Amino acid sequence: MPHLLFVRAGITLGAVEALPGDGLLDVARQAELPLHWRCGQGTCGTCRVHLRHAGQPACVAVTRKERNVLLRAGLIDADAAGRETWPDDASTWRLACHLRVGEVDWTVDLPAD
Repeated sequence: MPHLLFVRAGITLGAVEALPGDGLLDVARQAELPLHWRCGQGTCGTCRVHLRHAGQPACVAVTRKERNVLLRAGLIDADAAGRETWPDDASTWRLACHLRVGEVDWTVDLPAD
């Protein structure tokens, strides 16, 4: 069972275990962790996070909807929005509502807001 560590500005806010396939936003909400969100449907961009895990660096497939939301939020440029795969590294913004927990442990870096 993957272990998820939620961090903001270097401070650990919580740690939980999740099942592979669980939605990251759902896991955070159920554990009452302070991952900000508004819509829960992938349209507002509020639930943005950075991920760190043992499988990095790699490439990741990103849906058009997630790319468009991140572009509107100013978190990516038009070049990134036009690509279906992105580098999977600790600097890549992702939306928690679009992420499914994988098989490996994750550190979820929350924005400082």
